[in-house]
Amino acid sequence: MHWLVIGALGAALAVALGAFGAHGLAERLDARGLELWETSARYLMYGSLGTMIVGLAAGFRPEAGFGRAAVLLVVGATIFSGTVAALALGGPKWLGAITPLGGLLLIGGFLWFAWIAHGQG
Repeated sequence: MHWLVIGALGAALAVALGAFGAHGLAERLDARGLELWETSARYLMYGSLGTMIVGLAAGFRPEAGFGRAAVLLVVGATIFSGTVAALALGGPKWLGAITPLGGLLLIGGFLWFAWIAHGQG
């Protein structure tokens, strides 16, 4: 599947999750839970927008190898956002130990994208 499609689907999911948090969870979660939910949706959007940008760049330079950046962004956003959303809903606290891995993968995806876009890959 093309990275633009995956990014657009992730962005749509981020908006849907954000709306669900604001309307469907507003009366069920405390302030901290809602804050975590919003953070989850926001970082899913960051990863999704990054994936779409990588997809666009790959269209201009398909030989450059942007796929690794996209994989890092998608996996990072999934781990980070998924664990934070689970924590917001009362999931086990040990998930908080996994969350930084998702953040590191997101950072790595953006750094790898910068490296490739600069022509180093």
